[in-house]
Amino acid sequence: MFLVLKFGGTSVGTPQRIKDLVKLTANGTPKIVVLSAMSGTTNALVEICNALYQRNTEEAAHLTEKLRTNYKQVISELFSKKESLEKAQELVLNHFNYILAFTLDMFTANEEKAILAQGELLSTALFHYYLEESGIDSVLLPALNFMRIDKNEEPDLPYIRKYIHEELVLNSGKNLFITQGYICRNSFGEIDNLKRGGSDYSASIIGAAIKSPEIQIWTDIDGMHNNDPRIVSNTHPVSELSFDEAAELAYFGAKILHPTCILPAQKENIPVRLKNTMQPEAPGTLIANVSSEEGVKAVAAKDGITAINIKSDRMLLAHGFLRAVFEIFERFKTPIDMITTSEVAISLTVDNPKHLTLIIDELKDIAQVEIDENQTIICVVGNLPKHQSGFASKVMDALRNIPLRMVSYGGSPNNISVLVNSSLKKEALLALNKGLFNKN
Repeated sequence: MFLVLKFGGTSVGTPQRIKDLVKLTANGTPKIVVLSAMSGTTNALVEICNALYQRNTEEAAHLTEKLRTNYKQVISELFSKKESLEKAQELVLNHFNYILAFTLDMFTANEEKAILAQGELLSTALFHYYLEESGIDSVLLPALNFMRIDKNEEPDLPYIRKYIHEELVLNSGKNLFITQGYICRNSFGEIDNLKRGGSDYSASIIGAAIKSPEIQIWTDIDGMHNNDPRIVSNTHPVSELSFDEAAELAYFGAKILHPTCILPAQKENIPVRLKNTMQPEAPGTLIANVSSEEGVKAVAAKDGITAINIKSDRMLLAHGFLRAVFEIFERFKTPIDMITTSEVAISLTVDNPKHLTLIIDELKDIAQVEIDENQTIICVVGNLPKHQSGFASKVMDALRNIPLRMVSYGGSPNNISVLVNSSLKKEALLALNKGLFNKN
């Protein structure tokens, strides 16, 4: 049975950190190691793509050469043997010549996805070469050979399960596999990806496909904290979370874990452990099918929220009105985060403004519409059973001095959410830290 270990961009962000991965991965336990691109690489590739879309080939070539120079420096520090260095130099040359070739022709979304895949292809090959130089046997497992999404852009798990097992059988007896996160093929066989943060998703899908005993997500923080450590001092990692609690925290802003990561593991009942590459001895956070103690576990915040107030000219519950509202959001494939209702109005929130103007135009045909931008959802997560009193009052009391735009409670036993203006986010997180965890 293979453990699945995923390492993010910061964990492979420097030559030294790549070297440090050896002691975490090459210890004899069978593993599939999933790597992100080196930190900064995907952003640089996005810049190159933007220049190509604008047909500014000179700028694209300049940005490509700048990134190539960074990688030349990386490999000069990473490898000590001439043979390994020459092999890595050829790898970097080939990948960046591939990118430069796109300056000679038309540029489309398909080409963009091919360019964005280069970061993971580079990081995995370089780590594989470093293991090879260190005398450690490993197999470079191409994600494009088995990772596929269907026409609905969902993981094609039967396909993934079949072809990853074929790859493992082909390399029977090997204990260490290195593969790419984030990248995949679509239903047409073209290079595609699982969107930003998709390396977590890759690890969870792979873990589910092979029925791994555990999926480990390694980042630069020691587990899921009980509040945002970038804003609030005196936070601490939560030792254990249920799948539902972790999913709520990930969706509502906990940056350590991508929201999509939970579902594949939860379906196969595979524990997910969050660990810190900088402090590997720290226990981190275990996410599993556990029945946790009653009470609040953690707080998370999600920015970039738009609140939409939809007021009907007649009774809200008039036949078909709610359906008409939700069908508009469905047509534009725009999910709703929070929703509250009164007799004549609906308030709801969205985090994707891509089709907002078109949505508002259609809503105005059936109702009066007002929007509030620059909002933040503050989510309080834990085991909060409805039969137990006190949880909601404790949250509301902590936030008594902060204007609340919306409150959502009762839909889930794991979540109390409030909406505040983003300018009040820090004040709200600090207030909850004091009111719920007795810490300033």
